[in-house]
Amino acid sequence: MILPKDRDPRFITIRRGGTLTDLEHRLLALWAAACAEHVLHLFESVRPADLRPRQAIERTRAWARGEIKMSQSRAAGGHAMAAARELSGAARHAAFAAGQAAVVAHVAAHELGAAAYAIKAARAAVPAGEGESAGRLECQWQREQLPAAIRELVLDDQRIRNAICWSVFDC
Repeated sequence: MILPKDRDPRFITIRRGGTLTDLEHRLLALWAAACAEHVLHLFESVRPADLRPRQAIERTRAWARGEIKMSQSRAAGGHAMAAARELSGAARHAAFAAGQAAVVAHVAAHELGAAAYAIKAARAAVPAGEGESAGRLECQWQREQLPAAIRELVLDDQRIRNAICWSVFDC
């Protein structure tokens, strides 16, 4: 579970009664896509012919550019997560990261899902005993990618939801 029981109004768009602007929503999606893409090779090395996670990332960006509808990005996210279900380890987490990125178009708070799964993928991809260090490096890389307009929002969200996101944001 990566979403809180009570939705944070900062991750609900203004037109739906929250405070999130369309620009911020698009930036969250683009950041989530970057997090997922950073570990995508961990999936593709296991399943090179399965394009679902890559397509989910591409659809995330297409939605952010206004080229497709939210439902198309959300559907691509479901397909990426279906690709994850039959796998384990780093490949599974990487596919879930792509799926979570694509559903940010539907629910902005999934941005942390993409980041958290990417960190889990990085941890799972290294030899035993090196996971924590790899996770911290991935978390730090992700934070370096944050656009200034959403940086404090995401960092605060990480502090609030760290416990339900497997405590991966302790970096």
